[in-house]
Amino acid sequence: MNAQKYNPDVLTCLANLSNDEVFTPPDVANKMLDTLPNELWSNPKAKFLDPFCKSGVFLREIAKRLLKGLESQIPDLQERIDHIMHHQLYGIGITELTAYLSRRSLYCSTRADGKHSVTEFPDESGNILFEEISHTWDKAGKCTYCGVNKKDFGDEIREGLSKYAYPFIHDKNPYENMNFDVIIGNPPYQLNVGNGKEKGNSSKAKAIYHLFIDQAIKISPKYICMIVPSRWMTRSTEGISDEWIDKMLSSNKFRIIHDFLDAKGIFSGTPPMGGVNYFLWDRDYNGECHYYLYESADKPFSYRFETLDKNNSGIVIRDGVANDILKKISEVHQDYMNNGDNFSSLISPKDFFTNKQWLTSSWDGFTNTPNQDYNIKYYPNKTLLKDGMEFGWININQIPKNRETKDLHKVFIPAANGSLTQVLGHPFYGEPNSVCSQTYLVIGYNPKEHHFTKEECFGIISYIKTRFFRYLVSIKKKTQNGPRGVYQFVPLQDFTKEWTDEELYKKYGLTEEEITYIESLVEERKEEE
Repeated sequence: MNAQKYNPDVLTCLANLSNDEVFTPPDVANKMLDTLPNELWSNPKAKFLDPFCKSGVFLREIAKRLLKGLESQIPDLQERIDHIMHHQLYGIGITELTAYLSRRSLYCSTRADGKHSVTEFPDESGNILFEEISHTWDKAGKCTYCGVNKKDFGDEIREGLSKYAYPFIHDKNPYENMNFDVIIGNPPYQLNVGNGKEKGNSSKAKAIYHLFIDQAIKISPKYICMIVPSRWMTRSTEGISDEWIDKMLSSNKFRIIHDFLDAKGIFSGTPPMGGVNYFLWDRDYNGECHYYLYESADKPFSYRFETLDKNNSGIVIRDGVANDILKKISEVHQDYMNNGDNFSSLISPKDFFTNKQWLTSSWDGFTNTPNQDYNIKYYPNKTLLKDGMEFGWININQIPKNRETKDLHKVFIPAANGSLTQVLGHPFYGEPNSVCSQTYLVIGYNPKEHHFTKEECFGIISYIKTRFFRYLVSIKKKTQNGPRGVYQFVPLQDFTKEWTDEELYKKYGLTEEEITYIESLVEERKEEE
């Protein structure tokens, strides 16, 4: 490569600093800006806010468009720059470092009052502000704004580190009295609530991006344009209430959504599971959404113009093939998705036998051999079992709740599974006089409604192992966690027999193309090693 001809944009080369500082590449930022009306770029009164500045890429790219669009109205270049920087572009850094980066991108100087700044401000912040604030703890020890737990995220255990108490969602918005035409950007997706010395894992990460969407809507700009994980379009999303998701899906304010099944190529590093999307929310719009789906960053997949939750099922069904398949199933099972007559009705809530003290995934209070007192089979997290063991033994007093379920024929299935192509972990038979840790969910958990035989349990297991079953789960399951809500699209069957994909494909009249599609996404079940 000729080095003299290679002049990369520095903002395409930035590595993410953390899960909070996921930088948006300039080309993605510009695609988002393309969703906004063109007349904004020639409007000298239009105001733009990025309330979660990271690299400053959005403000910089907006400035470029305004510089061109306002040329005829403000011919003098410096006068035009001054007007845009002082009266049209505003930002809030999410950390002190990202505020510096953003000022450098927009003003060409980390100090807005520095000699290298493209415009003169009376102070170093200019219109890109940052203030380190603290969380506000309630009596229960949770932040009243973002909900983070003090014992995991208290100031005393993060001394010297950023508190990640974002002003925009902590009632400290410095621009709350201004009217904005556009709020745009890439909000922090989650808080990793570790101890400050090691990063929290995904199981301890608290989703917060929806709080930024909420706050932006409260400010009531004409337009909101953000790029966020696509998990917000599905009920049972960890950390986001079903009520919030229903409110968003039924609002009819989303004019455009570009949705990517795979976020690789959108962001560097490890992208969010389940993909990402950027959307245009229009305050004055009330109608159907232009919805574009992509397999990956550069592979258009489908387009449709319709309401987001047309099935009233609490989810945007992202691809047209899934819609066609679900329609065929609904012709056999009328309204099964919404009347409770689906597989989710068989699945227990999470932590079914568990409390904070007993039967957690790390609890090892079981014995390896049965005796007079320890005579109930217990299926713990497998990492706690010795070589060759499949279960341990506990006594009745170690089961804190739902003891009556232990005597049922049932099926246990892992509550989480990280493989997108396998979708679910391995189910197995739970004989009478057995319970499990919080690692598993219980199928056939309710003694008032479920009285499966051993034969029926193995019929259920055969059904779960089919690609058909796991594909229907995958429509809603977008993370490693698989609560019972993700089974909503799976119809119930006659479990006195075992099921194969061929029988299910024939029962619902799937075409060869639909079968090929399912089998391209879901691997054949691999037997447990």
